[in-house]
Amino acid sequence: MYKNLREYIARLAQMGEVVRIGTPVDPVLEIAEITDRVSKSPGGGKALVFENTGTGFPVITNMLGSGRRIAAALGVEDLDDISRRLDGLLAGAMSPKEGLWDKLSMLPLLASASRWMPARIRGRGACQQIIYKGEAVDLGQLPILQCWPADAGRFVTLPLVHTVDPETGARNVGMYRMQVTGKDTTGMHWHLHKTGERHYRAYKERGELMPVSVCLGGDPVYTYAATAPMPDNMDEYLLAGFLRDSKVKLVRCITNGLYVPADCDFVIEGFVDPEEEKFTEGPFGDHTGFYSLEGPYPRFHVTAITRRRDAVYPATVVGIPPQEDVYIAKATEKIFLAPIRAALQPEVSDLYMPEAGVAHNLALVSIDASYPGQAFKTASSLWGAGQMMFNKVMLVAGAGTDIRDPEQVAACLRGISIPEDVVITRGVLDVLDHATATPGTGGKIALDLTHCREAAENTMQDDLPLPEGATGIEVSLALEWATLLIGYRSACPTDLTVLAEAVRDTGIKFIIAVDDSVLTLPYEEASWLKDILWYCAGNYDPGRDTEIYGNMLLIDARAKIPRRPGFPARTPNVVASSRETIELVDRKWQDYGIGEFISSPSLKYRELLHGEGAVAEP
Repeated sequence: MYKNLREYIARLAQMGEVVRIGTPVDPVLEIAEITDRVSKSPGGGKALVFENTGTGFPVITNMLGSGRRIAAALGVEDLDDISRRLDGLLAGAMSPKEGLWDKLSMLPLLASASRWMPARIRGRGACQQIIYKGEAVDLGQLPILQCWPADAGRFVTLPLVHTVDPETGARNVGMYRMQVTGKDTTGMHWHLHKTGERHYRAYKERGELMPVSVCLGGDPVYTYAATAPMPDNMDEYLLAGFLRDSKVKLVRCITNGLYVPADCDFVIEGFVDPEEEKFTEGPFGDHTGFYSLEGPYPRFHVTAITRRRDAVYPATVVGIPPQEDVYIAKATEKIFLAPIRAALQPEVSDLYMPEAGVAHNLALVSIDASYPGQAFKTASSLWGAGQMMFNKVMLVAGAGTDIRDPEQVAACLRGISIPEDVVITRGVLDVLDHATATPGTGGKIALDLTHCREAAENTMQDDLPLPEGATGIEVSLALEWATLLIGYRSACPTDLTVLAEAVRDTGIKFIIAVDDSVLTLPYEEASWLKDILWYCAGNYDPGRDTEIYGNMLLIDARAKIPRRPGFPARTPNVVASSRETIELVDRKWQDYGIGEFISSPSLKYRELLHGEGAVAEP
């Protein structure tokens, strides 16, 4: 276990995984632009420590943003080590115990579990070495970031938000962004489906103030645990204790009765008044790569800020993938695959959430298929399991398919039988899904790839008809992925049937309409296909935007700028830096000492903007 965040940074330095930047930087936009360039470098780049932020505190970003760093944060050489440990643990715990000797064999497991339980300690922790209360509370003293130009202001982006169920006392540690609205107030952005929101409603029913404490920093395992899809009412610090094989030590807060890890860097204590009218929070450039727009959320009132003497402020930057959260998701895939197999779907052999799917838009699953329809049974079950309920597109392949190998997945897609291998339904979606007209619910699609049939030879001709309103057709995906992209101007209705008729017997299975600006993305870049997938998945509601036409799926994956019934009331813009911020970082690049110049990723993504604000304009 790392004793504090500085100890983890020292470990990263030993690994050659951190760069210190001594030149003055602005937490408003500049730090985020630098981080975005580095985090999109091959392998996730380096962690960055900004030592001169205009406050008394350094800022670390991208601290979990590589395979090596997330493994180091969780205390292993390789994430597969955790998977193997969990597999062994669950196999022992769930196997039949018939005789006395078998039952006694469980005693070591029980002894280990006792080491994982969080423990309260007396006195104050290192997180309370310095205390600010009353008039001394000022969030403006912290180097809180504004990441993107249309953000509503500064946001705490890596908070460990502590709440308790007022009925049971069960603790929840979640990660909900916090918009700073004053020296002692922030927003509390917990969604309808989140545990923090459930606790909020419970306090509202009781007519009581809701105590909330927010931690920053400390052992990086806490940050991971706060993001993990833990079952409701299961303590995140139990997961942290399992990963560390030692218990998390907790101390009581100064101004409320909540307990927090003693070794955190900052603790922001306070309350939410459920009777207070919600305020308009947002917009915010989110991990989806689009802005999440304004909405009503509770206000958090700060009663105290405590910290370590040597506190480091941790922050993350989210936006168009890949970012740091990609590597956090990779850890979740490894850690939670074993529980899924043991408790929910024993036939599941692998689970993969590609970075372009931003966690909830796309998932690939491989299963040991033994009967017809099993792929759809698996999809339905996973759609009812925890945070997998937010998944929108699921591809279910046989266990013999490596779902992490694009060539093998493409081969299965070429051999799909439409409509037999397609199920379209409706269910729960992430509140951040902007394509649906009904926030929180929308269409879902599952494709059965377990057959992986031999595909017919692609015989597509060169002279394809261009439908009215279309500006171009991209055929580079036709051979491998059996897919055509067709660009349309944003205001034009689509009619893909003309093109579908022209390629009916050519082996093409998918025709996807995109905004014509998407076809201008640099094709020679290795990220081109990921960019296409990210943009299309984000703007796609399977229930509304899919048409089955013979043996093809016709898909409208354009930005749903309001222009007809059934579209969302507002469509968010793509997240990209301003030209001014890009030019500032260009000029100062040599001063940062990061190394070879990295061009801004926002330069190409700005071509996808519909106006400069958070809301896409027609």
